[in-house]
Amino acid sequence: MSALARICESSQRMQLRRRQILALSILLTGSFGVAGSARAQAADTIRIAAQKTGTLAWELAIIRAHGLDRQADLNIETTELASTEAGQIALEGGSADLILSDWLWVARERGLGDDLVFSPYSSTLGAVMVPDGSPIKDIGDLKGKRLGVAGGPLDKSWLLLQALAQQSGVDLKRQAAISYAAPPLLSAMLLQGKTDATLTFWNFCAGLEARGMRRAITMADVMKRLGAAGPVPMIGYVFHGRWAERHRALLDRFFSLTEKAKKILAGSPAEWQRLAARIGVTDNAALDIYRRRYAEGIPNRPLADEVADAQALYRVLAHIGGSELVGPAQALAPGTFYSADPGE
Repeated sequence: MSALARICESSQRMQLRRRQILALSILLTGSFGVAGSARAQAADTIRIAAQKTGTLAWELAIIRAHGLDRQADLNIETTELASTEAGQIALEGGSADLILSDWLWVARERGLGDDLVFSPYSSTLGAVMVPDGSPIKDIGDLKGKRLGVAGGPLDKSWLLLQALAQQSGVDLKRQAAISYAAPPLLSAMLLQGKTDATLTFWNFCAGLEARGMRRAITMADVMKRLGAAGPVPMIGYVFHGRWAERHRALLDRFFSLTEKAKKILAGSPAEWQRLAARIGVTDNAALDIYRRRYAEGIPNRPLADEVADAQALYRVLAHIGGSELVGPAQALAPGTFYSADPGE
């Protein structure tokens, strides 16, 4: 078989695998429209692929409950998926207009010729969680300890934590016992004393806080120590730039109603009762921890500041993660961040 034939066959297998993953994700979690079919014909429509257990799905539930979509004359067609990768496939395959992902993936795709853009969604990130009585207070205290890590070897929080540790002369991969696992398993291991600390995602941190664990090292602090001037939204809305040019007014309306949903969730503990079943938490004190951590991550800085900090952190991630993480580009691709003002 020629080299060209092998490349074509590999490409076909990749496309088939992506279609299979997307189809399976939709089959497992289902899809639904925020509005009825009659209204869908009258209102502008935006198609969103959202992770079933993610915060965007929480916000969409609040939007529906308060009728914010009807007020904006916007029909939100939502497909709930099982993974971030499935959302990326849905966007690239044209079955979704908008998803949540991180600017690192957007920059990588732009470096490969795509026109994806990123708009900040949340700066809420995870932390290194430890038992309340643990002596671990900073990175140096992790030497010789059993550390659980969510997201795998190329998880962005893990790479940033390693980068900061290296500045202090600590090689966490060599000087700590690392266990990679899914967040629920890591939470159980920490609670059972099978690990001394765990680096996990923010919502699992909130769950652990409700069980008496504390945040020893926050990723917000790690990023500031690596050069960021403020909280950096790693997660954002992602969509194609050409689509945004054609639907700028629709995007403006969508962002406006999601801002309203964020204010409702940030300011009203009672609203979290609507989400209790989705989150899997019914205790009011635990729900309030989720609410406070969620509210802390609502972006409120000028876009230029967000871009500058992302550029600084990209260089750190490119250095420690290499091309396997960022692709060929050693700097954040120009145009990665979407501007609502066409003149910027």
